[in-house]
Amino acid sequence: MALLEVNNLTKDYGCGRGVFDVSFGIEEGEVFGFLGPNGAGKTTTIRHIMGFSKPQKGSTSVDGMDGWEMADQIQRELGYLPGEIALPSNLTGTQFIKYMAELRGVTDMSKTRHLLDKFELDPSGRLKRMSLGMRRKLAIVTAFMHNPRILALDEPTSGLDPIMQETFIDLVLEEKRQGKTILLSSHIFSEVEATCDRIAIIKEGRIVSEIVADELRHRQDKVYRFEFLGDEDFERFAQEEHVQIIAAHREKRQLTVGIHDTDINEFFSTLSRYSLKYLKEEKFTLEEYFLDFYDREKTVAEGLAHVVN
Repeated sequence: MALLEVNNLTKDYGCGRGVFDVSFGIEEGEVFGFLGPNGAGKTTTIRHIMGFSKPQKGSTSVDGMDGWEMADQIQRELGYLPGEIALPSNLTGTQFIKYMAELRGVTDMSKTRHLLDKFELDPSGRLKRMSLGMRRKLAIVTAFMHNPRILALDEPTSGLDPIMQETFIDLVLEEKRQGKTILLSSHIFSEVEATCDRIAIIKEGRIVSEIVADELRHRQDKVYRFEFLGDEDFERFAQEEHVQIIAAHREKRQLTVGIHDTDINEFFSTLSRYSLKYLKEEKFTLEEYFLDFYDREKTVAEGLAHVVN
């Protein structure tokens, strides 16, 4: 049974805004990526998981607890990192940490000290004077300090510099090794690729794809880009049968082709009859997969219709 479940969740705010029939489950020890741009429905879904909002249709549950009926207990136990950080400005960071520790019954502060050291955060200053990055670090500390089994992280690295983003990825992998169950909502491909076991793509409030990360990393379709030494070779190769041309640039004598693993030997045998300036495999990334669902402007169509003069 999944530790965190979303079943047919619908919340319609009108004008196409909201979430519509969203369903997914996260197994124990799994990091689940929830990928989409701002406004796609990620935060709305997490707010329902936390019990901040009541579904119009469907339900959410955390460790068997209904997201709406048992919201208080979920909010105490879950590790939650909101996308927008709103902290009491009259407190210092140290006071806020103490308040959250008391709220969650935390008496052993060793985990908290570890997190403060990891993110190089001095919490003694007043919250209203802290930068966005410092407030984000503090929110990370308080989300993880009570060592929760399940975490919901909404745009967790927003406002962090690249070094601290890497530190956060290291933290998630550390928690993953300890068997934590994590929902990671983000629009940053690198952190999703680095940490997640499965990934759901959400578009306009609906999940449009769900993929196992390892399948994406080891997909059998390969893409190669190469450049010919002469115009004649370029024109001749463009007429080869059974070659899927993805993009071409006649002026630069460059082609990009798609090849399935089973056709690799035949492809290289064909290519050996041509004189090349270079040959490079283009790694297929999560970003490429994602953009296929977001109507990117493509520069290619079919065969030599791809050619850019």
